[in-house]
Amino acid sequence: MLSIQGGAAFAKTLFPTLGAAGTTALRVVLAALLLTLVLRPNLRQLTRAQWLVIVPYGAALGLMNLVFYESLRYLPLGLAVTLEFVGPLLLALALSRRALDIAWVALAGLGIALIAPVGGEAAQQVSAQGVVLALTAGALWAGYILAGGAVGRRVPGTTGVVGGMWVAALMVLPFGAVQAGPALLSPHALLLGLAVAALSSALPYTLEMRALRAIPARIFGVMMSLEPAIAALSGFLFLHERLTLVQWLAMGCVIAASAGISLTGKKGGGEG
Repeated sequence: MLSIQGGAAFAKTLFPTLGAAGTTALRVVLAALLLTLVLRPNLRQLTRAQWLVIVPYGAALGLMNLVFYESLRYLPLGLAVTLEFVGPLLLALALSRRALDIAWVALAGLGIALIAPVGGEAAQQVSAQGVVLALTAGALWAGYILAGGAVGRRVPGTTGVVGGMWVAALMVLPFGAVQAGPALLSPHALLLGLAVAALSSALPYTLEMRALRAIPARIFGVMMSLEPAIAALSGFLFLHERLTLVQWLAMGCVIAASAGISLTGKKGGGEG
């Protein structure tokens, strides 16, 4: 989580040069290259049926990253990640039959209500466009989780993940090329983009796989619930973004809801 959110904060510093779409394209393309070099998958052995599940997975991954980075143009990192968590929370509710999970999602809804710009001082602090973009990224995250489950069932090993990353790269590259143009190929941008790709994709993916072998998936989910707080801390340390007391309270509601669903929800299913 420290790696992912540190990478996101670092990526935001590239926006003035490359724009959100250019930064997304650079990160995803270089991440695909890194994962290909590290994991060395044989993509040629994939069947047409396997590609039919990999393509939606990669499309969701690419669009999720693109929309999330666009939301960072308008929102502090901590708030954007908090709002993005709504997607997986609603997915957990949709897949659950437990009444307690409805209470957890209601708690998350309270957190979103505290963040939402409804007028007055709050409207001046939070961009409505940023909220919509972050929530859209959350919906794409839910789609990514469902598509990732299908890839995990039908494509052995890590080949599907790398294939999906290449689909994501092809999805976002045109947006990045239009926005950033030749700046994408400058040595400075490539070097910084490589750091973002390593921090936001290659390194956390490797660490998560090792963590899941060492601890139960449910405990892993509870720990991942802390990500909005780590994002806020990263935004404060690296981007000097400050949140209000109400926004911290909202974040606490979403973190508690996410941890609660991880603890009380059904075991297994759909981790992307």
